Amino acid sequence: MLASRPASTPMDYSTRLTASMGTPLSETSSSSYRRLIGRLIYLTNTHPDITHVVQQLSQYMAHPTSAHSQAAFRILRYLKGSPGSGIFLAAHDTLQLKAFSDSDWAGCRDTRRSITGFSVYLGPSLIS
Repeated sequence: MLASRPASTPMDYSTRLTASMGTPLSETSSSSYRRLIGRLIYLTNTHPDITHVVQQLSQYMAHPTSAHSQAAFRILRYLKGSPGSGIFLAAHDTLQLKAFSDSDWAGCRDTRRSITGFSVYLGPSLIS
């Protein structure tokens, strides 16, 4: 991963992940995938820009495939290319709380459930 090229976005948004994409991972690779997703979930506390992608990948922790693993590695490549991104709270900004939400009716291709997302800003900084 050290020699890999950084990615400009955390996910290839033209590709929709499903449970049947790619070949199933071996037991060892599945365990590594689960540990990586767990670490990425923890990292979303300070990097809310990867929250949606990590949430999408965490749906496939029971039976991950090679396509899911490649998508997780893309997140790492994105983080490599954006080391200064994350939550930044400036000392001299006004503390105005703003929230936005969006939903996608039946957007999950596996379960046909709706996907909802939200963002909360404190001043100009994304906090959730």
